[in-house]
Amino acid sequence: MRNVTLAATQMSCSWDKEDNIAKAEELVRDAAGRGANVILIQELFETPYFCIEQAHKHFALASTVEENTAIRHFSSVARELGVVLPVSFFERAGQSYFNSLAMIDADGTVMGIYRKSHIPNDVAYQEKQFFSPGDTGFKVWDTAFGRVGAAICWDQWFPEAARCMVLQGAEMLLYPTAIGSEPTRPDADCIPHWQTVMRGHAGANLVPVVASNRVGEEVATEDDKLRMAFFGGSFIADQFGQKVAEAEREDGVVLTAEFDLDAVAETRRYWGVFRDRRPDLYGAICTYDGRTG
Repeated sequence: MRNVTLAATQMSCSWDKEDNIAKAEELVRDAAGRGANVILIQELFETPYFCIEQAHKHFALASTVEENTAIRHFSSVARELGVVLPVSFFERAGQSYFNSLAMIDADGTVMGIYRKSHIPNDVAYQEKQFFSPGDTGFKVWDTAFGRVGAAICWDQWFPEAARCMVLQGAEMLLYPTAIGSEPTRPDADCIPHWQTVMRGHAGANLVPVVASNRVGEEVATEDDKLRMAFFGGSFIADQFGQKVAEAEREDGVVLTAEFDLDAVAETRRYWGVFRDRRPDLYGAICTYDGRTG
């Protein structure tokens, strides 16, 4: 048996970075106190979701891996608590900017970074204004508590990303997220669709999936008519795609679920979905228009 307890957290964010980090730490400590080994904090939690607007001033929020306050802080927290902590942050690298994640192992070591591959662009999701497409490829890390695959928000809508991580040996998939209302479709609630897509990743790949979303209303700094309501709905799904823990729209939530990674691996072998794959027939996936010849 290789038991691991996974945790998702969910919170609102303000423009007080120190307060956001302290708030996230409180949730991490709560999760660790419940026995969690791998704890997920939501996307870009150091600030509100600044991509709500195309304001150049927000480039000043970016930092290098070495300079980032949250990474330094949670490296110490991870070492103290003996937990794995993926940390989402706005990365500056030379003249480029990325939506990135640093994987911190249970001894506080920063194992490496993943840069978000799929960059959305829509009203109030103006990420192409700020981020270049990630150049790291999909990443999997051998942590103290198993092989962890992690991607970021819009990545979670692409089954290819999940499959690539599990093909590399990921035993769990983590998705820090910022998803909420659609200003052009004010009556839409995409949370059920969002959860269903990721539950599909869990079931199709036979691995647990953890998603942490932000919650609360956020307002553009240069046009207060542009507002976003983040829906929460963070959850943990088991290897069959069934939700085993779920948040509503509350602030300051911790979810946990325990898995035996050896039992999950045996289930994955039993179903044979990786044995029976036909990569030689999947050429259309590697094209934009589906042509295979």
